[in-house]
This record gives sequence, C-alpha cells and structure tokens, in this order.
Amino acid sequence: MSKIVHIEIPAPDLEKAAEFYSKVFGWKVEMTPEMDYAMWSAGEDAVGGGFSKQAKPSTEGALLHIGVDDIEAKLREIEEAGGKTVTPKTKISDEWGYYAEFLDVFGNKLGLWSKE
Repeated sequence: MSKIVHIEIPAPDLEKAAEFYSKVFGWKVEMTPEMDYAMWSAGEDAVGGGFSKQAKPSTEGALLHIGVDDIEAKLREIEEAGGKTVTPKTKISDEWGYYAEFLDVFGNKLGLWSKE
C-alpha cells in the first residue's frame, strides 16, 4: 500500500507561514533558501511537508486535516494567530469523532480532527 509522504501548503510568504504553523501547531520549520521553499515537520510519527511560494492558496482541492486534542481551543489559537474558522467543531459520529475547518493566514482551507 502506498503512503502519503509529503504535503505542500501554498504560502506566498514563507516567514509568515513558519510563524503561523509553528505558533499554532508547534511544527518545526526549516527554511531552504536555495529552493525558495520551507520544509515543515509535524513530529516523528507524522507526515511532513513544505510551504510553496509557487502554489496559489486555495479553498478547493484536497483537504488536509490536522489531529488535535481540543478543537475549540485550537480554533481560538488559529483566530488569535490571524486565521479564520470556517466550520466550527462538528460531530462526525461516536466512532469517528469531530472535525472543524479553518482558513490559514493566506486563505488556504484546512481541517482539524479530534476523537473528543
């Protein structure tokens, strides 16, 4: 079975992307100036990725969901950091938990997921 190994998030301003995602999610961001790109890591057991200046921010296409412990608290952090809630915490089912959707500081739509 093939696995997802890298996710790119459009970011016209790499420094601003690094600040937002490291502040809100604790991601480690490493600038790669020779590529005009930034790599991010969400932890040892998580898929990593990069911020691309070439890609255009969007609310369309595949939707990345980030696992968190407390969706409502994370949405508050996102808004404090300049993001915007699109869909508040919503129950999927007892088995599958909850989700929410937000826009990052560039207008990319992403999701949050939590069992609780």
